Amino acid sequence: MTGKADKDMVIYLPAGPAAPGETPPEPQPSFDELTPREIVGELDKYIVGQNPAKRAVAIALRNRVRRQKLQPEMAEEVLPKNILMIGPTGVGKTEIARRLARLAGCPFVKVEASKYTEVGYVGRDVESMVRDLVETSIDMVREEKLDEVAERAEQAAEERVLDLLLPATPAVDPGNPAALGTDIQHRELASRTREKLRAQLREGKLDQRMVEVEVRERSMPAFEIVSNQGIEEMDINVKDMLSGFFGQSKKKRKMTVAEAFDYLIQEEENRLLDMDQVTRLAVERAEQMGIIFIDEIDKIAGRETGHGPDVSREGVQRDILPIVEGTTVNTRYGMIRTDHILFIAAGAFHITKPSDLIPELQGRLPIRVEMSSLGEADFVRILTEPKNALLKQYTALLETEGVKLSFTEDAVSALARFAALVNEQTENIGARRLHTILEKVLDEISFEAPELKKKNVKVDAAYVSKQLAEIVKNQDLSRYIL
Repeated sequence: MTGKADKDMVIYLPAGPAAPGETPPEPQPSFDELTPREIVGELDKYIVGQNPAKRAVAIALRNRVRRQKLQPEMAEEVLPKNILMIGPTGVGKTEIARRLARLAGCPFVKVEASKYTEVGYVGRDVESMVRDLVETSIDMVREEKLDEVAERAEQAAEERVLDLLLPATPAVDPGNPAALGTDIQHRELASRTREKLRAQLREGKLDQRMVEVEVRERSMPAFEIVSNQGIEEMDINVKDMLSGFFGQSKKKRKMTVAEAFDYLIQEEENRLLDMDQVTRLAVERAEQMGIIFIDEIDKIAGRETGHGPDVSREGVQRDILPIVEGTTVNTRYGMIRTDHILFIAAGAFHITKPSDLIPELQGRLPIRVEMSSLGEADFVRILTEPKNALLKQYTALLETEGVKLSFTEDAVSALARFAALVNEQTENIGARRLHTILEKVLDEISFEAPELKKKNVKVDAAYVSKQLAEIVKNQDLSRYIL
């Protein structure tokens, strides 16, 4: 389907049970029970600093819970307070919105406002962000419903695999008493054999045995319909219509029992899944709980200059305005209202300023949050404190090779000091600078990791300085990290 690469889709799957010996995952608090303070606490586990922005999104999220408890007439009148985040790149704007959506289990998409300013329009319109949100919501609800029917689907698939391994005996003539008695004995024997096969199947002893499975293959003509919006945005799903018209052919294919079991589970899940219910719930969730993150909104700020690619800036703002104000968008799943979708816009605004946006759009982004630049102390915390801290990630990656990697405090300070100084002297890209620096520092260890099995490797400030010596020499930064 065209257009899938243009969106950032997030699907949240429930965590499975912990393996023997593993620490079970922490139980996630119910979204309805989280206070704004607790929401900020959850965001603190992954994002360093930026407390004003965390408070703003926490209140916006809590207001959604409060709205659900109102009378329907009043709830319809309560509109979300959209947020504008202002701050340099790499300080956590996108991460705050992404973690917020994950915490609440909301459909979430991220789009770049600048993509709609391309000369020639490249086949994307502003309404595609709403269609992407609905697609994300469909995937989320579908995964939830699949979890509900997973056990029944597995049981049904197990019975079908056993039928393949032990075909049913043909029925006998009820008018023949001798044959009827023999048939009862055969059925009892077949039942015992089936239970033995069931036990072997569950133990994995039959996984490599070959069976013949009847699979469905779509018979589709080799053509597509091209429109100016793309197939994924057409009101009628032409591909599904054509597949229903031409039908599906069945073909027998040989595969192992393990492969057949997986295939039949998927087939049973699709059979048990009520897609009409999934669509209805997904559309409602997208309308009531959806979050759209519009990044790089500063790139479309400013008035028309009458020449060059800037001509489309104000036009794009006017296209986005009705979506943010509240309108109805036509999708393949029906009409979607955007009145109660939460919009979070973000931009650096280092050349332009929020007042350069058209007044109508400014009024639809009433909550303004200033994001602070990151300093050396922030980099130290980013490297060590969050659950997904970079040093924890690199340590875990090398541990798969048997290498015990550790960082001294002075090494962490040297990394943070270097990142802060480079950001000052070059283009400030925030925490993303740490990825580049760590790759440079750990390049040799990562390359030699397979030969360093079961060894303890300690990274200190001297090692950091040695690895960054070439950069230090070229940029005259040695006095800051040596």
